[in-house]
Amino acid sequence: MIAQNRRIARRTFLKALGAGALWTALPTCGSAESVSSGFKPNVVFILADDMGYGDVESFGRDRCQIATPHLDRLASEGMRFTDAHANASVCVPTRVAVMTGRYPWRFGPPVRGGPWGFLGTRLKPGCFTLGSMMRQAGYRTGYVGKWHLGTLMQTKDGKTQGLGNVDYEKPLKIGPPQYGFDDSFILPGSLDMYPYAFVRNNRWVGRVTAKKGWSAFNRVGPAAEDFEDTKVLDTFAKQAEKFIRTNAPAAKASKPFFLYVALTAPHTPLSPSKTFENKSKIGLYGDFVMETDHCVGRVTAALKSAGLDKNTLVIATSDHGPASYAGRKRQATFNQLKELEKDGHYSSGIYRGYKFSIYEGAFRVPYVARWPGVVKPESQCDRLVALHDLAATLADIVGTKLKPDQAPDSISLLGLLRDPQSKPPRNSMILQATRAMAIRAGRWKLALCPGSGCPGGWGNSPKTLDAWKKAIADYGRKVAKREELIQAPFVQLFDLSDDPGETKNLASKHPEKVAELASLMKKQIADGRSTPGPRLKNERNNIKLFPAVPPFVWAKPTIRK
Repeated sequence: MIAQNRRIARRTFLKALGAGALWTALPTCGSAESVSSGFKPNVVFILADDMGYGDVESFGRDRCQIATPHLDRLASEGMRFTDAHANASVCVPTRVAVMTGRYPWRFGPPVRGGPWGFLGTRLKPGCFTLGSMMRQAGYRTGYVGKWHLGTLMQTKDGKTQGLGNVDYEKPLKIGPPQYGFDDSFILPGSLDMYPYAFVRNNRWVGRVTAKKGWSAFNRVGPAAEDFEDTKVLDTFAKQAEKFIRTNAPAAKASKPFFLYVALTAPHTPLSPSKTFENKSKIGLYGDFVMETDHCVGRVTAALKSAGLDKNTLVIATSDHGPASYAGRKRQATFNQLKELEKDGHYSSGIYRGYKFSIYEGAFRVPYVARWPGVVKPESQCDRLVALHDLAATLADIVGTKLKPDQAPDSISLLGLLRDPQSKPPRNSMILQATRAMAIRAGRWKLALCPGSGCPGGWGNSPKTLDAWKKAIADYGRKVAKREELIQAPFVQLFDLSDDPGETKNLASKHPEKVAELASLMKKQIADGRSTPGPRLKNERNNIKLFPAVPPFVWAKPTIRK
């Protein structure tokens, strides 16, 4: 009987989300009128890791077999964005764009670093970031969770940081404090990337003298003696709760806060705590998603306990789509997610592809925003939005005027938060897979590659090399000039309004649309920005529409015009 009641409640809730609901504005200090008059809300941004569009029940609907009550509650109390996209299908470039409001391929080469969590800095200290912008706007800024933007660690031999030379007794030279965060508690990389140790305000936590590794890829490396993979989510949730509790008195007065919470799940290793083991009916992956959802609930509960929930904008989303190698097994395994699909759970929802690829399943993510008095409960927005729109949105909310060179690819979503049916602020977006680029404009999407845009070693198809070989065979000859590639069979054109699953390549039927979108992409690259404003210079030279064309495609190996 209880299970039946739950199913009835679920259907009622999902039906309400689809149909929308009447809204009565709440008379809170977070109302739209208060924003325009200068009252600044607290802001909490929660970013999951590798969580797909279909992993959240209020997005995946009947194709989701995982209970996500806390994210669903945020959706019911606020707004669901159904066309939200990460700019990249892997972690680091997404996080660069979110932090800066700028496409990552515009930046120059990163500072040299070591493997995995030892990677060098991706951003120059002192550059524009969410942290620096919000701190300048009078906010107390905090960062908790996965960093993955690179650090500069002190070494014992003065050489580049790596597996055996980091001095864990000394603080980082460059970390979150150098990018505008007053308080930080981070893991340098992902949960399956050594070093397995936390860093608080640039200082290592605990004794980093052990060697550990986790089940997914078994990457064994330096670790803190007491570091356990199954306790990381709980640790991050506690740190977020502490930040909220500590800063609540000031927030109730005149010092609001901005908290960025970057969770490490459900990215591999699949390491749910004992509390969440065997909680999901689809196994280990579902358990980890449920604990990720629980962390969201702990953050929102902390806001309510502190009396701040009525004046806090909470946004929760994911850095890109799900990893096809995750599933019921702890070890990363080829196409594991397909096994879950057989049991009715589709991590990518109705969309094609997974992490790494050029298809929608790699970019389209669940995105919810709750802001009492401004965002209507149970509302839905179907406009195209990007994760890196956060910078311009927050600048709009806190009254900061961005300089011409700041956040040049970010567009404010404040109008949509107030009215989801208002004029779309974003008309196009450039997407980045591991081996290809794409551009979305309105209902059209042009993928500048003949296949999945990635090697396909973990389950995406068609594999890059196989697709290029077939394209050359269909073309009938090798390619002499790069301009020849901007046509079928080397590109894919999809009408997402008619074909959200990207099953029909229309490139040969609409060559004029292919040319139009390619031209738009060239312009946005050349302009150094995709928003109105003066032309900017990209730090990286020779940015190409086709960044990874196999050598066998060319008629002569030396031709690279």
